[in-house]
Amino acid sequence: MTQLLEADSFWELLECRVEASGDQLMLVDDTDRRLTFAEFRDEAERVAAGLFNLGITEGTPVSWQLPTRIETVILSFALSRLGAVQNPIIHIYRHREVGFCINETKAAVMFHSGVWGDFDYEQMCDDIFYGDIVFKAGMTAPPALINGYKNLPTGDPTTLPPSFASSPTPPAHTSLAIRWKYYTSGTTADPKGVCHTDASLIAGGTGLAKALNMTADDVGSIAFPYAHIGGPDYMVTMLASGFGSVLMERFVPAEAVKLYRKHGVTMAGGSTAFYSMFCAEDKKATETTNNHAVPTLRVLSGGGAPKPPEVYYEVREQMGIPVAHGYGMTECPMISQGSPDDTDEQLANTDGKPVFGCEVSITDADGNNVDTGTEGEIRVAGSMLFAGYTNPDLDAFDDQGRFRTGDLGIIRPDGHLVLTGRLKDIIIRKGENISAKEIEDVLYTLPNVAAVAVIGLADPERGERVCAVIESATDTEPLTLKAMVDACETAGLARQKIPEQLEIYPGPLPRNATLKILKHELRDVYG
Repeated sequence: MTQLLEADSFWELLECRVEASGDQLMLVDDTDRRLTFAEFRDEAERVAAGLFNLGITEGTPVSWQLPTRIETVILSFALSRLGAVQNPIIHIYRHREVGFCINETKAAVMFHSGVWGDFDYEQMCDDIFYGDIVFKAGMTAPPALINGYKNLPTGDPTTLPPSFASSPTPPAHTSLAIRWKYYTSGTTADPKGVCHTDASLIAGGTGLAKALNMTADDVGSIAFPYAHIGGPDYMVTMLASGFGSVLMERFVPAEAVKLYRKHGVTMAGGSTAFYSMFCAEDKKATETTNNHAVPTLRVLSGGGAPKPPEVYYEVREQMGIPVAHGYGMTECPMISQGSPDDTDEQLANTDGKPVFGCEVSITDADGNNVDTGTEGEIRVAGSMLFAGYTNPDLDAFDDQGRFRTGDLGIIRPDGHLVLTGRLKDIIIRKGENISAKEIEDVLYTLPNVAAVAVIGLADPERGERVCAVIESATDTEPLTLKAMVDACETAGLARQKIPEQLEIYPGPLPRNATLKILKHELRDVYG
């Protein structure tokens, strides 16, 4: 692994893996299409030649909005072969966000997925660039629109120039060797463009690979959007460790466990909601067949949303395997990660240790480091840190070059990181700071709660009042206010932390592409 992780670019990392184990399976999908590492490299080179014939070269800005499938991964690596500047766009983005991303990156080419998931992405692009919707300010010409779902352009690899080699990770605030631009979703404001190099994304994936201890005998899975920052993270882990993965375009729990069982998947996951869904499928299987849904599974892993301890113990009890949960964000893909070697207590109650190469500080409001075990803002530095935002007016670095995450946490004496909430998620009730996560962890233990979001709502007497919004578990009676209060009192929550308002949400709570609950939408509904 050490030699592989010394690669400076995604293409070099792929070449190193091909040299080490080119005949090993790399990708398999739900149609049973299979590619070894060597076959994947050869196909990516053919596509790179086709892209080169279209005029895409080093530095060409290219956007793509494609689902999780083999062609998407091939396209991404073909663009890396050429040194293009990639702008992956999450599939849930629509006219406003897509127009903004393409306009700001000045994309020369946009790969869309045609009609997919009951939505016409090609028509959306036509609307943006040729219709009445105006997102074209500052663009010299609209991008070339290509349906990249199946028929990627191909050519003769012998016509390609020498492969691109990435520069070392640049310091923060510079734009040297930027090869990736990811956009975090905006609410009322425009999305924020996050700039990465190949080297910074490889560093993030390296941290994940070292924490998870995967080997070439493992079989992974990618059911989350590959356009998410977790896509290259996971790909680096695969290339570094030499294992292959099963791809799913759309995650349907029952279909996922069937596919994973067929291919002997050993690691699955995605985020907290995925853990609960796998657990539910496993319960169905054990009740009907007395066997686990995916007998080969040895660990669930993921991130993107808080993991209540109760979810960990439900998985451990039902499935007999651990959950290795991690913490990262678009600006710093990996910050901490649980390991299968950690204890149950550590895995249940923390988000793992800081990953290899990531420096984590817990600070007070002035940026001074606080003592071990003291809550403060999480600030990070290291080679996986992004190089800055596309908008130079945005800045989240302190005077020591550390990125201010906006998250609150504690470093325990054992070195593990505990996330305690968001600076913006602190509810101030009658002058007292209240952590939403502390209350959510209590409510997650109740059998009639499938998901919960605790939010602060404006209140003339209290400043903010505490409101719990509940997604009810299937086949259960809705939670009552009295039962909620009783549970909070039994758990020992201070009186001022107990929600005074309870709302039962009519359906699944609103979530983003990584299934993180969108609290701002709930504040709009109940505020």
